[in-house]
Amino acid sequence: MKAIMVVGTTSHAGKSLITAAICRILSQRGWRVAPFKGQNMALNAYVTVNGGEMGYAQAVQAWAAGVIPWVEMNPILLKPQGDMTSQLIIKGKPVGRVNAQDYYEQYFELGWRAIEESLQHLATEFDVLICEGAGSPAEINLKLRDLTNMRVAKHLNAPTLLVVDIDRGGAFAHVVGTLELLEPEERTLIRGVVINKFRGQRSLLEPGIKWLEERTGIPVVGVIPYLDTMFPAEDSLDLLERKSYKSSTELNISVIRLPRISNFTDFDPLESEPTVTIKYLSPKHELGRPDAVIIPGTKATIPDLLLLQKTGMAEAIQNYAAAGGTVLGICGGFQILGQIIADPEGIEGQAGRYQGLGLLPIKTVITGQKIARQRQVTSNYPQMGLPVSGFEIHQGRSRTETQGVDPQAYHPLFDDANLGLVDRCQSVWGTYLHGIFDNGPWRRAWLNRLRQQRGLKSLPTGVANYRDQRDNLLDYLAREIERHLDLTPFLS
Repeated sequence: MKAIMVVGTTSHAGKSLITAAICRILSQRGWRVAPFKGQNMALNAYVTVNGGEMGYAQAVQAWAAGVIPWVEMNPILLKPQGDMTSQLIIKGKPVGRVNAQDYYEQYFELGWRAIEESLQHLATEFDVLICEGAGSPAEINLKLRDLTNMRVAKHLNAPTLLVVDIDRGGAFAHVVGTLELLEPEERTLIRGVVINKFRGQRSLLEPGIKWLEERTGIPVVGVIPYLDTMFPAEDSLDLLERKSYKSSTELNISVIRLPRISNFTDFDPLESEPTVTIKYLSPKHELGRPDAVIIPGTKATIPDLLLLQKTGMAEAIQNYAAAGGTVLGICGGFQILGQIIADPEGIEGQAGRYQGLGLLPIKTVITGQKIARQRQVTSNYPQMGLPVSGFEIHQGRSRTETQGVDPQAYHPLFDDANLGLVDRCQSVWGTYLHGIFDNGPWRRAWLNRLRQQRGLKSLPTGVANYRDQRDNLLDYLAREIERHLDLTPFLS
């Protein structure tokens, strides 16, 4: 099977975006193409139709290729838990909680076997794989146990693109240093360098390109301009670098940037709304008076709840809700809005019962068995009868308390009452459904509730779902990158 490998001199060099663009470019040329990332460390996950977890970025790359996401496209997923451990997911299923030393000592062989099996499976269905590395392929302390960079490239004998982010500075040193640290058989696979995120005149860069090609003997096959796009991020560090491109908007929504925030790709559709500004707010900062506050998903609900309480953000959110502010909790955020979170087995740390924010009448028990599945439901609020799709990923079971609660005070969000609640005033919302804002009509109906409170005119709700906008974005990325990238050496 033909394969192309994409590695970077550093993290955040643009590997995921370029991999997605190449998937779309080759798909448009008639290839049956699929993405592949042997091992990913990320908290943004996607659930496949078979209920398996994989990195969200690889799901986006699959959509770029025009195919359904499979767990074989990302056979190893590590989800950091914030205490020097990660949940290990192999071929879509959780297998345990590991620290770095245990992972490399106990799971390396199992992980490589999963990678080989996945590659063999993909080879039966696709013409070409576009494989993405992780971090840098030249981390000396990690190379011996690196499952996702040049080990995969060598296994597939894949011609490899080396991507460097010139916007950060030091691009030529990064390229030369990376090549110097590769083994000779690894370096021979590097067939081209891509200079990414370039701002300025190409003519001013030409002397550097000429020097680099002469110094390394490897051609620069692409100089990609800085593309100001909202491509789905893998790492919460990306949130610190996001800058709003909107000069003025009508609604301001604050997302609490929990230490273990997960699936913040849930909010990309909101960021795509021209009238909305999303601000990621540290729990240590003042809440202020935004139009809505969102408590997002988290890989460890109880530690993040305790931090909200310690910093005073929990009380600030309670006071904000009491004053009529709109609060939405998704997944772990939904659990935090409840009355009690119990962890009898100590899955998230010390076993015990913890007081939530008390804004919704639910009690949650953290369990070892994870729920991961796609869902299609029908909305009750903010508008009846809207079809809504998304997915669940959580390790807690929540039930609505009825004792001492006015039965008219809270209502199910959907026709499945276990999937979410809203209070009578429609100011406190909670749901287990990731991807809820991908549903265009539901998103607009929820935003119109906020707009009414501001005396603003309602937006049309007959809009397409976010996947159409994402598809247009992928077309744009492919078109722009194809103009500046020569793939000929990789396809011959």
